[in-house]
Amino acid sequence: MSTLEAMTLDQVVDTAQYPLSELESAEGQAVISRARRELADLGCTVLSDFIRPALRDVLRQECSAIAPRAHFDVETVNVYNIAVDSSLPADHPGRRTFQRGNAFVARDRIPAGSLISRLYSHQVFQRFVASCFRLPQLHELADPLSGLVLNVVEPGMEHPWHFDTNEFTVSMLTQEAQAGGVFEYCPNIRSAHDESFDDVRDVLDGRGERMIRRLPLQPGDLQLFKGRYSLHRVSPVRGETARHSAIFAYSERPGVIGSVARTRQLFGRVLPEHLAAEGRAVRGDRLLD
Repeated sequence: MSTLEAMTLDQVVDTAQYPLSELESAEGQAVISRARRELADLGCTVLSDFIRPALRDVLRQECSAIAPRAHFDVETVNVYNIAVDSSLPADHPGRRTFQRGNAFVARDRIPAGSLISRLYSHQVFQRFVASCFRLPQLHELADPLSGLVLNVVEPGMEHPWHFDTNEFTVSMLTQEAQAGGVFEYCPNIRSAHDESFDDVRDVLDGRGERMIRRLPLQPGDLQLFKGRYSLHRVSPVRGETARHSAIFAYSERPGVIGSVARTRQLFGRVLPEHLAAEGRAVRGDRLLD
């Protein structure tokens, strides 16, 4: 067993700031209250310096080592991740297309003993995240490729404006870009009952600056985000250093497996589990995607 694998959660996370095992304490409740308030008001909260400073270089090195395992492809996409040739009205924001050039390392190619793997599967961490989102419980995805992934945005590439399929996202920057690569988002630009096409169109056409917020993230920061309702992107990466971020995907219900089409889009492959689960997904709303 490596030194990292032998470490406890308290040695990895700055529990002086974030007492994950003592959420009922005054300090724990203060952290939870702030996260809930910012998620409600802004759709996002950042827990700065979540990982202890002494391990940030380990975090970067581990993720840099697996980054070459990412499936990379450049695709023409829209903000809803639906077919770009769909029969939408001419002025529909889904008609605006972008080149997406980011890549993902699938869960089955991330070592189980890595820092991000151990954090993702830790029940104390899961309970903390669930509490921040006001959820009774979270479940790891049953998907053998999704769940925990590493997002890689190489210099010259970007992750263009989009909405997430899942209602909430947990992520951690592990390596910042030399320049660019800024996380930008429009808090609660739509709801489960209103697509707000006019506002989305304004952002895509460069008229929505009033709605855009930018986050100065640092490696080791934990970001909790409601990406289902907030349009967001990672701006083009410049310089010579790629941007890496770990994405911890959970679900409110057990057994969740991604669709065949979306899985092939992200990872370039599907497994028997995806084929067997196709058609069983239940949508929680009627948004485009």
